[in-house]
Amino acid sequence: QVQLVESGGGLVQAGNSLRLSCAASGRPFSTYALGWFRQAPGKEREFVAVMSWTSRTYYADSVKGRFTISRDNSKNTVYLQMNSLKPEDTAVYYCAADVGSLNTVVTGQCPYWGQGTQVTVSS
Repeated sequence: QVQLVESGGGLVQAGNSLRLSCAASGRPFSTYALGWFRQAPGKEREFVAVMSWTSRTYYADSVKGRFTISRDNSKNTVYLQMNSLKPEDTAVYYCAADVGSLNTVVTGQCPYWGQGTQVTVSS
């Protein structure tokens, strides 16, 4: 069983930065594909970013150039650095993972999810 716990959400003004963290446990962390999703009120959950176990990264067009996903295998943690935040980035952000498979994380069909952390960007 893989457990994911997000932290780092909060209220920030537009243009500022925030870093989310997701701590994982349960299996050798280095074999995970790890991703971030978000869900705004009244909207469907959407893909934000993903990093494979070989450190390949992919981003949604809406965050490309502003958000950076990274991982620290020694701390079993994946991060999402969010810069130049906009009010439309307001959402609950979820960490997601699968062992090995990048595609299941990109499509949101992965088996492991965190509980979410709220990010609110004020204008």
